[in-house]
Amino acid sequence: MTYHTFTESRLRDFTKSIFLKMTCSEEHAELATDVLIKSDLRGIDSHGVARLTGYVRLWEKGRINSKPNIKIVHETPTTATIDGDAGLGLVVAPYAMKVALEKAEKYGSGWVSVRNSNHFGIAAYHTLMAVEKEMIGFAMTNASPLVAPTFANERLLGTNPMCYAFPAGKYPPVIVDMATSAAANGKLEIAQRMAKPVPDGWIQDAAGNPSTDPHELKKGGSLLPLGSDRDHGSHKGFGLSATVDILSAVLSGANYGPWVPPFVAFMEPSDNPVGLGIGHFLGAMRVDGFRPIDEFKSHLDNWIERFSSAKQISEDQKVIIPGQPEFDAEQERSANGIPLIDEVCKDLNGIALKLGVQPLF
Repeated sequence: MTYHTFTESRLRDFTKSIFLKMTCSEEHAELATDVLIKSDLRGIDSHGVARLTGYVRLWEKGRINSKPNIKIVHETPTTATIDGDAGLGLVVAPYAMKVALEKAEKYGSGWVSVRNSNHFGIAAYHTLMAVEKEMIGFAMTNASPLVAPTFANERLLGTNPMCYAFPAGKYPPVIVDMATSAAANGKLEIAQRMAKPVPDGWIQDAAGNPSTDPHELKKGGSLLPLGSDRDHGSHKGFGLSATVDILSAVLSGANYGPWVPPFVAFMEPSDNPVGLGIGHFLGAMRVDGFRPIDEFKSHLDNWIERFSSAKQISEDQKVIIPGQPEFDAEQERSANGIPLIDEVCKDLNGIALKLGVQPLF
């Protein structure tokens, strides 16, 4: 597999130029770029600039409004519902988190549901906005219907990620950012580009049989919930995914379940939508609403130290604190550059040629 390594600034300039060609404003182009680059820096390659072709495709189809009028359509002192006007989720979700933070600063917590949005990148980006304010952050979103519930052979749910972020003291924040499916679709896309099979328990074929073919979804197969099967707890993954779907969409007025407009190219939106766009749910809580922030961070540091020093099964494996691998990746890639596989680079050069932007290399 061939890799090309780029500086953060080079990737930022290229990505911003694409969003500007999509007629996004300077502010929105910079923000959308920041969300994608943050993903690549943190080692979440499936949600970084590799997704640019998907955003361009949706914009070309008229499914992304590059100049949205994002607005609050319902509000109480601690809650709000936001209509994203079909804008980039990369822009809509940070707007929503800012609203949640403003409410939390005044009242102790803020909760925002979002409708009429699109794919919002990595959930951790939005929760880190809360951590920067020494708050606890929450972010979740529904997604393309690619996942079959336990015992089903029908794609009804998305990978529906949920993320929780907690500010620590001398250590990086604890960030639990995970799909509620056995694997995120982005990992299938990476396997496709690398021409490798995926592990058992990630997907099933159109007949409901286990498969390791990363192209299975395009043949009518489906992803499996977290846990893979009932014996290994897939009903719990189904329950978590359902929670994300309900909070993100049933609560906000977005599409839910099989009606969620897909991000993937091999699916088209439903002819009979039940809501507007896709949905998100974001929140922020002030730690000092429960105990002094310094006490909390000191004890979270202690928590991190204790779990990091857990008795190991083997000498070469230790407990990994949620968020630590991403933090380490960000330190390394900020210093040494961001690697992209050759297939992603070719995709990016393709959209550059199409939009009249200087190729990445």
